[in-house]
Amino acid sequence: MNIEQARFNMIEQQIRPWDVLDSSVLSLLAVVKREDFVPLAYRALAFVYTEVPLPEGQAMLAPRVEARLLQELKVQRHETVLEIGAGSGFVAALLGHRAREVITLENRPVLARMAADNLRRAGVANVQVREADGRDGLAEACRRIPAGRFMAWRRMSPAAMLSGSVSGVPASLLAQLKPGGRLIAIEGAEPMMHATLYTKQGDGACSRTVLFDTVAPRLDGFAEPTRFHF
Repeated sequence: MNIEQARFNMIEQQIRPWDVLDSSVLSLLAVVKREDFVPLAYRALAFVYTEVPLPEGQAMLAPRVEARLLQELKVQRHETVLEIGAGSGFVAALLGHRAREVITLENRPVLARMAADNLRRAGVANVQVREADGRDGLAEACRRIPAGRFMAWRRMSPAAMLSGSVSGVPASLLAQLKPGGRLIAIEGAEPMMHATLYTKQGDGACSRTVLFDTVAPRLDGFAEPTRFHF
């Protein structure tokens, strides 16, 4: 397989036609080697429009979904970013190239080790992988970073990304956003979910914008709605 041709085709035939038009995002996808974050057994699927299997029944998001979420979050170079669901570390690597610092939370030890190893081999030095339950969000991240850097995270208006789907974003996560902070997540249930952007307003309320329809694997540990049986 011609790796660079396959990467070009992924960008031009899958990602760009899905309204990913930010040139900085497209350029980044050409630089960060997605194949280096894919398990060896599935390396041939690195550039295919599909969810790539990961250990313990988990999966990487499809390339065009990763790219669209990255574009819509609009991370700035001075910002810190919280990711929930590290997976193989690929999305964290993309975020790391755009942000000042990234903390990515992963509750499965096998995946946390995989993500950390992949990021280290890729030379991404501004991403920290933490084995933690993402339901606690930034509060969990702040408990686990060095004390001297705690206030830096608290002062920032961080961006946050849930790299997987949830039935709904917990109010506790939205409450942690500072004014101007954004959180992007895929919400809902099959057969159709919605990528949604939350933005914290100056009065403490969060605006909610539905961006596009898609389907993505569930994140671990987030509550599902109660289903009544009659």
